[in-house]
Amino acid sequence: MRGEQITIDTVIDTVLSYNPDADVGLLKSAYQFSSQAHSMQKRVQGSPFIEHPLAVAAILADMKMDVSTIVAGLLHDTIEDTNTSIKDIKDLFGDEIAFLVESLTKLSKMRFTTKEDAQAENFRKMLLAMSEDIRVILIKFADRLHNMSTLHYLPENKRHRIATETLEIYAPLANRLGIGWLKTELEDLSFKILMPELYNELVKKVAKRKEEQEAYLREVSSIVEKKLRKKIFLAMCREESNIIMVFIKKCRNRK
Repeated sequence: MRGEQITIDTVIDTVLSYNPDADVGLLKSAYQFSSQAHSMQKRVQGSPFIEHPLAVAAILADMKMDVSTIVAGLLHDTIEDTNTSIKDIKDLFGDEIAFLVESLTKLSKMRFTTKEDAQAENFRKMLLAMSEDIRVILIKFADRLHNMSTLHYLPENKRHRIATETLEIYAPLANRLGIGWLKTELEDLSFKILMPELYNELVKKVAKRKEEQEAYLREVSSIVEKKLRKKIFLAMCREESNIIMVFIKKCRNRK
């Protein structure tokens, strides 16, 4: 779904593709609530803020998460960034979703004095949250993944801080949980910010190698195709020859 225009309908379509009995009404209610709560806010690049929770929900839907997790993804910034209270979330969406949103809010409020403390404490609190409900971590991953894809709009020092944190904390944690594709995406996005020249050089080398591999495969494919055609042609000739011989023998027997 990423790479295309994301709407609540595209998110719902993705969810229904793997969960036909999903509570569509709950997803729409969460979207409407989040959209209203964030109506006066803009992203750094000037786009409506609702684009971010929608993108987070889309990533979670691509991961085939349950409806409660996706709803929490849509609502994950409402307590921290709007006048919404945890009671509002609990009253409207229930205890389970309120717990997920509140846990995410607590994670986002982590503050540290040193780099070493930040790394250790981040890991500790993330693992603690994960032990209560792993969905909190997965929503946090989706949130970080989308934020990383729009990092170029931020000041350089903030970009570097977030990219370093992603590389040193989020990517290794994704790897520990066995989510290889997420680890790779987070690392790629981090390297792109922290070492842009090296990143661009590697991208070019990978693209060149891919072209060479594709050219080699085309060449091999062409050779195999020619040999197969030749074998098929010879087989057909032998078959026709056999038919002719059978016909001649039958004619001779009749005589």
